[in-house]
Amino acid sequence: MSSADTQEDLNAVIRQHSELLAAQLHSQRESLFPPDASKSMRKFTSGEAAALLGVNDSYLRKLHLDGKGPSPEISSGNRRHYSAKDIQNLRVLLEKTARKPGDYLPGRRAGDHLQIIGVMNFKGGSGKTTSSAHLAQRLALKGYRVLAIDLDPQASLTALHGVQPEFDLLDGGTLYDAIRYEDPVPIAQVIRETYIPNLDLIPGNLELMEFEHETPRALARSNAGLFFFRVKEALAQVDEHYDVVVIDCPPQLGFLTMSALSAATGVLVTIHPEMLDVMSMSQFLRMTADLMDVIADSGADMSHDWMRYLLTRYEPTDAPQNRIVAFLRMMYGDKVLNAPMLKSTAISDAGLTKQTLYEVERSAFTRTTYDRAIESLNAVNDEIAQLIQKTWGR
Repeated sequence: MSSADTQEDLNAVIRQHSELLAAQLHSQRESLFPPDASKSMRKFTSGEAAALLGVNDSYLRKLHLDGKGPSPEISSGNRRHYSAKDIQNLRVLLEKTARKPGDYLPGRRAGDHLQIIGVMNFKGGSGKTTSSAHLAQRLALKGYRVLAIDLDPQASLTALHGVQPEFDLLDGGTLYDAIRYEDPVPIAQVIRETYIPNLDLIPGNLELMEFEHETPRALARSNAGLFFFRVKEALAQVDEHYDVVVIDCPPQLGFLTMSALSAATGVLVTIHPEMLDVMSMSQFLRMTADLMDVIADSGADMSHDWMRYLLTRYEPTDAPQNRIVAFLRMMYGDKVLNAPMLKSTAISDAGLTKQTLYEVERSAFTRTTYDRAIESLNAVNDEIAQLIQKTWGR
């Protein structure tokens, strides 16, 4: 058999396997989210709703008894459950009588600039997409208007939010449409509402790689403009509609990542505290610094409101990990978030059904496992929310 025959057979096998896997994933989605294969957000207990709003459960009960705000769903045992939309409507109601602005609607006010958070690392398995998804959802549930952008051609963030690129994005629909060099569309055309109030999504797929291929050709043309402004200029079109943008960057330092980095006001670097990952991050940081110098020399403002490292998949009982964590905290000080994202079977098990931990029912896990994981996620995301508030001068 010739090498040409071998290559042709390999291509056929890869294509066949790709189509088979896509069909199986589509079938799984239809079985998990019938009848229209679309996702919906679960209901929240009165205790969860109260925690999200920052009030006492007894106060929510009083509002319900007084006929104020949305009526919760009453289950067996006279337990109250609220939808995510109910919680948002309660925010609007409570904000009207709040002691100070922003107690229940924490987003931007006059003079506050849009927060654009680039989540990045070019080492696979660093928890980049998991961090992006949980951050975007937590901020939305806490009352921020959030736009999540999947800039990774592998599109894992997209799949987590119920969009399957092979079936749902046959005619484009990614950020590439809004940042391409020829006939870009308004960014509003590629934004999708999600099943979570306050959270919109720009999905991703392999088409994003076209930007990597086209940029060198565009740079060769004198009238092409500067590629690193493409994402920033596209987001400027919808600036007033959002408080926070969360960008799940590709696991590589290509043109997409550099354009996202130029648009970002905050940078979150995920780190898995293992020696190989830390060694890889050393190269990542060196390359990033060199590229930022090049971009800055071309006229871009590369200053950011903040930059933080997030420890992911952290196991407190792992002695080698603890040594690396201590090493990182000694070197970088408060640039490392206080709260780490713990490694948890609850998070990985939720991902098996293309859900985040915020979407699954607590009853799906043992109480200890779920509580440990959700407390870790909330601590991380709320610490980032505090950075956002500090940037706005609060």
